[in-house]
Amino acid sequence: MEGFDKPLFSSGAAHGNDPTLKPLWQTLYDAGADIVIGGHDHHYERFAPQDPEGRADSAHGIREFIVGTGGKNTHRLLAAPQPNSEVRQADTYGVLKLTLHKAGYDWEFIPQAGRTFTDSGHGICH
Repeated sequence: MEGFDKPLFSSGAAHGNDPTLKPLWQTLYDAGADIVIGGHDHHYERFAPQDPEGRADSAHGIREFIVGTGGKNTHRLLAAPQPNSEVRQADTYGVLKLTLHKAGYDWEFIPQAGRTFTDSGHGICH
């Protein structure tokens, strides 16, 4: 697991993709990383596992989360999501809870009080 301020892939209209991170992602991909977390864009987004070129890769890919929902302002989203984006939202503040296991991980987006958006699931480590 790795965390960066800026995400490689993002459906955020304010900043979007940051290709300068591709070499770092390649290193992580080659090392078998499972999760990357970013937050520069002020929204929440979850991507399916993918390689540094943005190709879906369920066997060896990295799942990226963007969690820029800490309470400042939110940024609008692009009309069309980036490839492999599974969930995205920009109107609920909240945090991401990750529970790490020996062979996998669980995620849960916990929204601010009074809001209903949630996202949760389970991933398997390579």
